[in-house]
Amino acid sequence: MPRVKSNVVRLKRKKQVMKAARGAFGGRSKLWKAAKETVERGWRYAYRDRKNRKREFRRLWIVRINAAAHLNGLNYSHFINGLQKAGIEIDRKNLADIAVRDPQAFAALADQARAALQQQAA
Repeated sequence: MPRVKSNVVRLKRKKQVMKAARGAFGGRSKLWKAAKETVERGWRYAYRDRKNRKREFRRLWIVRINAAAHLNGLNYSHFINGLQKAGIEIDRKNLADIAVRDPQAFAALADQARAALQQQAA
């Protein structure tokens, strides 16, 4: 069997890692082993946090909706339940945006949710 040299592939991989480590401090951007460890750790964090970002944004939207619902005399769970009973299908991202940018429209949604809850209770 012929002897295989991995020079081209190895240097391409090393170049990619060293380029990704450019912003690191000191030897972490200059020395191969430190740069490789830094970049791999960063890639692990990036993978994990792409998942976490979705959770964090949903939590933020819920907090904003809850605050706006309290301003309109409802809590979050009653507001969402009322919207479902009224047949209004709108996601939390858009609800939070309406709560921040257009309080009058959110108040109208809260009134519809409250009416649906009262109608269901009666």
